[in-house]
Amino acid sequence: MRAPRVALGAAVTGLAGYRLIGWMNRWGASEEEIAASYPGDELIDSPADQTTMAVTIAAPADVIWSWLVQLGQDRGGMYSYDRLEQAIGLDIRSAETISPAWQHLEPGDRVQLVPPGWGPLPDGYAFRVSLVDPPHTLVLRQGPPQDPWDGVWTFVIREVGPGLCRLVSRTRTHRNAGVAQGLLRATTTLGAPITWLMTRKMLLTLKDRAERRPS
Repeated sequence: MRAPRVALGAAVTGLAGYRLIGWMNRWGASEEEIAASYPGDELIDSPADQTTMAVTIAAPADVIWSWLVQLGQDRGGMYSYDRLEQAIGLDIRSAETISPAWQHLEPGDRVQLVPPGWGPLPDGYAFRVSLVDPPHTLVLRQGPPQDPWDGVWTFVIREVGPGLCRLVSRTRTHRNAGVAQGLLRATTTLGAPITWLMTRKMLLTLKDRAERRPS
């Protein structure tokens, strides 16, 4: 009797985990936003793993953009849990003000997430800017041979009313076959709760910064 109970428990736990990850992958997003296509989607072939997260911000698009475009470990930070990131040596400090020095990005620029010389990533880790369309769209790209993952991270600012916007975060990663890619997918799945937590905090911090309307 023990084996069937263990199998049933594992199945229930697996189903709960699957549903939890599904909920995290669409946190804050409407059905319309989840189904929508965004710039950058076309860069990643199917099959692909995709997430869509969103938040409503009571601020004009250009104000939100001024904060968003500062992203980067060596720029305005990641607007997430700074103390946690600092505790593991990432030296990230999220900006409290808008800096003119961080208001410009061009395709090909690097948006650093992990600084060179950090622990298991001696070369650091960065996305490259694929598309910049102020104040509405920023597409960041990672891909072989520099990176193990072939994916995009897109931010879209949609105006939904006077002084009211939706900030959408879309990630899309190609799902390759093979043992190596299977291990990468397993690593990504195990890290999904942390990724969700950090991204959710980023969106909420950007909301807080933009709604403050600093000079």
